Amino acid sequence: MPEEDLVDIKFRIYDGSDIGPFRYSATSTVDMLKQRIVSDWPKGKTVVPKSVNEVKLISSGKILENNKTVGLCKVPFGEVPGGAIIMHVVIQPSLAKAKTEKKIDDSPRKTACGCSIL
Repeated sequence: MPEEDLVDIKFRIYDGSDIGPFRYSATSTVDMLKQRIVSDWPKGKTVVPKSVNEVKLISSGKILENNKTVGLCKVPFGEVPGGAIIMHVVIQPSLAKAKTEKKIDDSPRKTACGCSIL
């Protein structure tokens, strides 16, 4: 594979630390990057992605879609020779899990007049 087809990418996580840099082919998909992030996530972090679906990648202010390739995500200007592209990682737990973990108070509540609200 020619050297110019390879792209160095660092992944910046919520606490400012980085994962990488790693070298990817321009034909690698965003989904492949997310798989690498989940498998190489640093130990001891308070927020940990449980699956690829919880990971969002942001580059140049845009959330990247899973089917896009690294070549399509490259910024055509301002690239520093030998520098790595930095993509920001956001962990967004699945909505279904977040709803089940919320404590639901089903007990009747009293209003100022003493009436119960169900």
